[in-house]
Amino acid sequence: MQGSINSIETFGLVDGPGIRVVIFLNGCSLRCKFCHNPEMWQKGINNITVEELVNKIKRYKPYFKNNGGVTFSGGEPLLQTKFLLEVCKELKKEHIHIALDTAGVGYDYDELLNYVDLVIFDIKAIDKDKYQDLVSHDIKDSLVFLDKCQKRNIPMWLRQVIVPGINDTKEYILELKEFISKLKNIEKVELLPYHTMALSKYHKLGIPYPLENVLEMDKQRCKELEQLLVK
Repeated sequence: MQGSINSIETFGLVDGPGIRVVIFLNGCSLRCKFCHNPEMWQKGINNITVEELVNKIKRYKPYFKNNGGVTFSGGEPLLQTKFLLEVCKELKKEHIHIALDTAGVGYDYDELLNYVDLVIFDIKAIDKDKYQDLVSHDIKDSLVFLDKCQKRNIPMWLRQVIVPGINDTKEYILELKEFISKLKNIEKVELLPYHTMALSKYHKLGIPYPLENVLEMDKQRCKELEQLLVK
């Protein structure tokens, strides 16, 4: 069995606890207006076997220590669940911590969740219409995934990109706080400031950039909004 990966980041420090290997898998069914990885939208060719990927990850096991491990990101890793399931089965034999960075929009992932130690859940929006407008997809799939994680008591980190003119208001953050208050096993919540570093990628690929005239989110303002979540 083979999978399609875009890149591998070693010694990652932000996508989960400890030192991590981050695997970026190709393919995504969302079209987020603020997406910074348009080159990963299409799954493309399969370019690595289960054994090859497991062996690459195992090389870094001495650096994981007690809380490091591997994080599967993308793109959307839940679009390659059969491949990912086989990889995770092998990693668990090595007692390697597994994190899944996802928007929750995929298929056939129920068994895979049995091997996941942490879900880093990307909140796009909490309102049905705003979600549809922002990512061109129904919010239902995301909420179903979130519910399944809750029923399994999987520890979660929550992330929300904050975009000027879209969700950078106190009102929205308080609504987000209410949404989060109904969830359990939330270990961390992060507001990520929108940036324009992907603009050149869109131009190079000949893809119109939906937020062409939107300025980057002020980082200090983003931190101030984040404080509303903990008050």
